[in-house]
Amino acid sequence: LSLYSSPARETKYVENPQTPLEEGVSRLRHVMEPYTAWCQVQWFYSSKVKVDSSLCSDFFSEGCEFLQNPPAGFYPRLGVIGFAGIVGLFLARGSKEKKLVYPAGLMGIGTSLYYPQQAVAIAKVAGTHLYDWSLQGYIAVESLWKDN
Repeated sequence: LSLYSSPARETKYVENPQTPLEEGVSRLRHVMEPYTAWCQVQWFYSSKVKVDSSLCSDFFSEGCEFLQNPPAGFYPRLGVIGFAGIVGLFLARGSKEKKLVYPAGLMGIGTSLYYPQQAVAIAKVAGTHLYDWSLQGYIAVESLWKDN
């Protein structure tokens, strides 16, 4: 017996015959296709007008405008921060936790070097939330301890 070859199998695909119900639905779909296509086009244009006038459109147009006219030094900073993430992926061989922590950590460090005021504000908010969560956990453990 060879380990690398397998015997050739003679298989043939046989399609199940359509039932009368399937044939009727198929005919109905073919007859209704022009009308559904017209409805889809009308729905697309009416929804496009709604999306264009929404706040989402304003957000994307502001983002595109920002990327077309960035502040001085924006793209080099973005490149350094992205490169830090790639280095983090390279260093994070092994576990999945490392692949999450290293790139995010290195990108966070790179970002905090370029934007220190925003980093301090985020750290303050994160510290407050972390303190609140730890206090809630302490209270929960304490109540479990007292109940037992």
